[in-house]
Order: sequence, then C-alpha cells, then structure tokens
Amino acid sequence: MTLLRNSGYWRWSAGVQLNRLPATMAPLAFTVLTTATTGSYRLGGVMMAVFVAAEMVGAVPTGRLLDRVGPARGLVVLLPLVAAGLFLLAAVASAGAPDWVLLALAIPPGLVAGGLNGGFRTLLAATVTEDELPRAVSVDAMILEGVIVGGPLLVALLATSGPAVPVLAMAVVALFAALLVPRRTIQRDPQRTVERQSIPVAACVPWLAGLFTVGLLLSTIEVGLLPLVQRLGAPDSATAIVIVVLCAASITGSALYAARGKVGDPRLFLAGFVLGGIVVSAGFGWAGLLGGVALIGLCTGPLMAVSSVNLQKLLPERRRSEGFSLAFTVQASGFGLGSLAIGVLPVWLCPLLGVLAALVSCAMLVARPRRAIGTPSVTS
Repeated sequence: MTLLRNSGYWRWSAGVQLNRLPATMAPLAFTVLTTATTGSYRLGGVMMAVFVAAEMVGAVPTGRLLDRVGPARGLVVLLPLVAAGLFLLAAVASAGAPDWVLLALAIPPGLVAGGLNGGFRTLLAATVTEDELPRAVSVDAMILEGVIVGGPLLVALLATSGPAVPVLAMAVVALFAALLVPRRTIQRDPQRTVERQSIPVAACVPWLAGLFTVGLLLSTIEVGLLPLVQRLGAPDSATAIVIVVLCAASITGSALYAARGKVGDPRLFLAGFVLGGIVVSAGFGWAGLLGGVALIGLCTGPLMAVSSVNLQKLLPERRRSEGFSLAFTVQASGFGLGSLAIGVLPVWLCPLLGVLAALVSCAMLVARPRRAIGTPSVTS
C-alpha cells in the first residue's frame, strides 16, 4: 500500500487530527471551566452552542479566504489566531469575568476555526495521488474515531491540574497543528485561468445530502443512547456497550473500505443506514439495538469517504476550501438537527428521520448517471 509510505500524508494526518482535537475537547473543557469559575455547568453548554454556531457562520467565509490566499499559507496564519482566542478565553475566565464576556469570547475562535477543516481537506488532494485518495480518506476516518474518544479523556486528565488547563491545552494543540501544515505537495497541471469558477451546487447536493444523513442519524444514536438503553430496561452504564460497538463497527467499516481502495457505490452504504435505522427504531431488544448500530457504524466511514471523493471531483480547484467548508457545515447541521430531535420527539421516531434522509439521498443518486456515482473521474 503506497499510502503507508507517503510521508506527506502522515504529516497531513497529524496536522488535521491536531486541528480537530480542540473541537472534541471543547464540550467538556468549557463545562469544566465554567463550573469552576462561575459555578454553572449550564453556562458551559451554552458556550459550546455559541462556539458551534460561530463555526457554522464562519465556515464558508473562512474557506473562501483560504482559497484566495492558498490553504497552506492561510492555515499557518489562522491556526495561531484560534490559539490566541482560546488563550484569551482561559485567561479572562480565570480572572472571574461575567458570563456574557465568556460567551462573547467564544465567538472569535469559533468564527476562524469553522473553515479550517475545509482547508486541510483541500491540502489532502495535493498530498496524495488520485488513486490513493479513497484509501486516504478512509484511513483518516479510522484515526478520527480515536480523536473523538481521546478528546474528552484528555480533558478529564488535564482538569486535575486546574479548570483552565484544558482550554489552554486546546490553544497549544492549535499551535502544533500550524507547525504540521503540509508545505510540499504533489505538482498538478497549473490552472491557466484566474477566474473563480462557480460551485456546481445542484451536482453537489446528493453528496451533501449523504453527509447530512451521516450527521443526522449518528447524532440521534449518540445523543439518544440513554433513552434507547432505558427502553430495554438496562442500567445507564450499559450505554458504554453501545458506544464500543458503534466505534468498533465504524473503524472496521473504514478499514475494509481502505483495504478495497476503490470509491464504491454510495447507495449500498445508504441502504445500510436505512436498514440499521429501522432496526434501531423498531426496538428488537439488545440484538436489534446492537445489530442496527453495528450496521450504521460499518457504513459510516465508507459513506463519508465516497461523498468526500465525489465532492472533490465536482469542486473547482480554486474553491475547494470553500466547498469542503460548506460540506462540513451541512454535516454539522445534521448533527444539530438530530440532537434537537431527541429533545422534542419520541425516541423511537428519531432514527427514522435519518432513514428518511438516507432514502432521499439514495433517490437523488438513482437519478444520476451510473458513471458519476462509483467510478473515478478523469477530469478532476
């Protein structure tokens, strides 16, 4: 596997994981900080909501900026700005600032951080060959599972040294990510036009819908774990079993997809989402819950990979950071909607929203030419 010998990919991978780590640390880090400094854990939740909202608002403008100045150059400048914002937030919170000041200070780093993943994803296209890309995205999805789990664990460890330490660590991590931004990339044929081509939104919609489906269905499972387990009459601690199954299945699915090394047909993975979501919703005891969650996990990494690869084929090279930032925002909106659904709808109904989204995505892909779904592009 040539990807394993590609040092540029592993540098990119280290940088992008460090860029993602603060986001996985933030929910618990903000809660620890506000509980210690203001006595309110709820303020930490509100701060996280403000931070995420700022990320969504700033994602596309930041991605557009990265496209204009170059993703590598832009990331090296913007990541230290995120670090500075987090340093300031930790310092002001430690000084006993009012609640509204803490909420206001969560906005600037969120606005800047929103488009950074899009910039890193754009750099991946210049770090690996087109043939390596599906495998590269899948390996990245496997590593991401470790970052998602490791972020809160790191916060819990650092919090023993002081409530502001996790937020300070988030800032340090952002600085290290800036140091690992890839500098040497694969030389492509230079674009001879300086015009900014438009993003083919209509062609991108099916792939954006696939990413939205991932966010929607996964959030209804992850946020709704407690009521799903309680519905079976099991203790709250049993949620850990479901989390382990989901993570293990997700890593396995990504590993199998990476081993195959081909783009694949997304309709197969969407069908897995449909079947898994229906089984989880129906409540066929522990076998149904674990089986449905495992099926969803197996399809998650491959669906994200095939959507990402096909989006890259459609996005103009000079607008990829903007386009990928939009894609991450769409996926985040799916997570947000799924979380909201758990709060207002019966637990059995929530997974069916993800099923419906998967069916709509599949219907849009059925209408597309077969060659646009699973085969490599020769013009990307």
